[in-house]
Amino acid sequence: MYCYMARQPILDAEKNLYGYELLFRDGVANCFPNINADEATSKLITEHHLLMGVEKITGSRMAFINFSADTLIHHFPTSIDPKSMVIEILETVPISRELLTACRELHRMGYQLALDDHDFEPKWDIFLPYISIIKVDVQQFNMLQISKYISRIKHHPVTLLAEKVETAAEYQKLKQLGFNLFQGYFFARPEMLKHKKIASSKLNLLLLISESSKVELDFDQLSAIVERDLGLSYKLLRFVNSSSFAREKPIGSLKHAMVYMGEAELKKFIALLALANLSEDNGSELLNMSMVRARFCDLMAQMNHDPENPPSAFLTGLFSLVDALLEQPLADLLEDLPILPEIKEALVAHQGKLGQYLELAKAFEQADWELQQQLSQKLFGKAIDLSPHYMQAVDWAHGLLLTARSN
Repeated sequence: MYCYMARQPILDAEKNLYGYELLFRDGVANCFPNINADEATSKLITEHHLLMGVEKITGSRMAFINFSADTLIHHFPTSIDPKSMVIEILETVPISRELLTACRELHRMGYQLALDDHDFEPKWDIFLPYISIIKVDVQQFNMLQISKYISRIKHHPVTLLAEKVETAAEYQKLKQLGFNLFQGYFFARPEMLKHKKIASSKLNLLLLISESSKVELDFDQLSAIVERDLGLSYKLLRFVNSSSFAREKPIGSLKHAMVYMGEAELKKFIALLALANLSEDNGSELLNMSMVRARFCDLMAQMNHDPENPPSAFLTGLFSLVDALLEQPLADLLEDLPILPEIKEALVAHQGKLGQYLELAKAFEQADWELQQQLSQKLFGKAIDLSPHYMQAVDWAHGLLLTARSN
């Protein structure tokens, strides 16, 4: 039996990463919403935390994990460090004296408790002294209802987390109401808060992206681009030297890098470096998500025996959040981004095999296991457990970012 897990980012008011909600379903036979909550939580902890560590899954950020009444009452959460986790109390749990006692004890032990999908019912008020975070599905209530509830509990020092935030307008209104944490499509499919023109100084980076999407790498053209920017040349060499390919001895030139790594792999790193520098003024989690998608799409292409050059699947995943990174509408941006037509088709319309790889990556992010099964059936002729490949992509992106920051 396999263990399916996805992580959904939670951001603060400045769009910095705060943590992840870990979303779980059981194996193929039980991968849909009918799963028993106690079993789901137990599997999530034993098959992910005990095997590889929650901290590794979240990149040492806070993990938000749902717990049912029984798992809370029997202190199941205590197997995880309280500094690593927020305990989410499901809205469906029955209120009891035993549950209140368990929450009081977990609070005393240093755990943060969150009321998940809070419905504003006064019956929960008795729990508020032990609650650190209240999660509100903002699609279930209007702004007036939310505002009245916030006024009623203003004497309790709780942090408000808005779930299912879908637009920039909602994000701004909720910030004004006092919400500090956010979860939803405003991040996964970010609404643009401002329109920012790409500075002329970044044209070299766009040219690098263009080179990375060609079948044959024009080394003379590549050299001409990087020679215009000494800092860019240095960063590229440093990035290549910090990669897993630089095992035997340091790489001293781009030509050496190309020979040593191979064109397909070098193109991936060129594109990644270019995108990282284009987005240097934005949140690092968007880049991290892009890297996870890039690696996962790349792994799917390898499973399908797609041609490795150019690395189209990798580039599709990498550029899938480019509109959020550059804070421009995707359609307008792709007019200027010199990438292959099939990649643009996958990004805009989710068409073709590349579009299906991207949809598969998003299915994991959103814990949509039914869609994951349908897409794997369509791509590979049978339903396959692809969760190990997704976790491999998460681990690859996390390790690469750590290496880059340490240099």
